[in-house]
Amino acid sequence: MTGTVLPMRTLFDTPSTYSTDPAAQAGPVPPVQAVLFDFANTIFHMIDAQQWLRLIAADTGRASLLDDPAVLAAALTDLAAAYQLPEVLAVQAGRDLSADRHRSAMLAWFAAVPFLRGHEAAAHARMIHTESWVPYQDTGFVLRGLRSRGVRVGVVSDIAWDIRAHVAHFGLGDLVDTYALSYEAGREKPDPELFRKACADLGADPRATLMVGDNPVRDGGASAAGLRCFILPAEHRTGDRGLAPVLDLVPTVR
Repeated sequence: MTGTVLPMRTLFDTPSTYSTDPAAQAGPVPPVQAVLFDFANTIFHMIDAQQWLRLIAADTGRASLLDDPAVLAAALTDLAAAYQLPEVLAVQAGRDLSADRHRSAMLAWFAAVPFLRGHEAAAHARMIHTESWVPYQDTGFVLRGLRSRGVRVGVVSDIAWDIRAHVAHFGLGDLVDTYALSYEAGREKPDPELFRKACADLGADPRATLMVGDNPVRDGGASAAGLRCFILPAEHRTGDRGLAPVLDLVPTVR
């Protein structure tokens, strides 16, 4: 029809789960008004495996056993090797869709580790314990910076327990406005519905929302729902995580 403007199409369209009209395609990209963060290895990290094993040993009355460096080294080696066993890997798929599935997957792993065999429940309890997860050094700085700018914040995580307590434990609870957790939603990233849920809870347009994570497939999948993505290197960090550049991508909303 004469005068009708059709949406832009290319020979190599990127698959997405949303559509934009011609005006949006030609107009400026909306400024970021909300930020979503992955949890594990993005704003929080688990304590060192040696420390975790020592806590389990103490919980089960065997603290002195790990004073022997050889015993500790063997436990760490066995822990890594057990995770690669076919029968252990087989039960990891979809583990974060429910607390029960996650517990079963972890118990299967720990049962394959001689030092943890017979103490699987204690190992699982210590894994999800509030004190087993700590924020990166720059997490609070960035969350407070976003709050001072009037930017709403959410956490989108594939996880099987309530991490709100972890965030609150370090005095950061008031800096996160909503959580989209896989075990509560029954969906795992990169399912676009998980990202859309977080945006809806924040009252944010996905195209004006930034997703920050460390997994290009799971977290980067937010782009299919219209979000922009900031992907961190998937490396072990114990100091700053490299979150400060997020503030450079976000204008003051107030």
